[in-house]
Amino acid sequence: MENLIPEQDLEQWMKKVPEWELEDDCICRSFEFDSYMEGIDFVNGIAELAEEADHHPDMEVSYGMVDVTLTTHDLKGLTEQDFLLAQKIDQMLG
Repeated sequence: MENLIPEQDLEQWMKKVPEWELEDDCICRSFEFDSYMEGIDFVNGIAELAEEADHHPDMEVSYGMVDVTLTTHDLKGLTEQDFLLAQKIDQMLG
């Protein structure tokens, strides 16, 4: 099982995902799209990445917006898996 990233190391990890925000025990990012279906396509892409990684984010979809929140629920905090998935999500956008 993964270990939580120590609080003093989080700043360094956040540099790897500069567009994400640290909120409590999570990292979050909002993505904007021109249409609802573009957002849904994006969510489906994240779902495929999440299944491959066996690590599943929380997502909220609204018209033209997808909010993604990553945390390791079992440990109630952030692990390397959260940051690796965030990087993969960012790469999906090019």
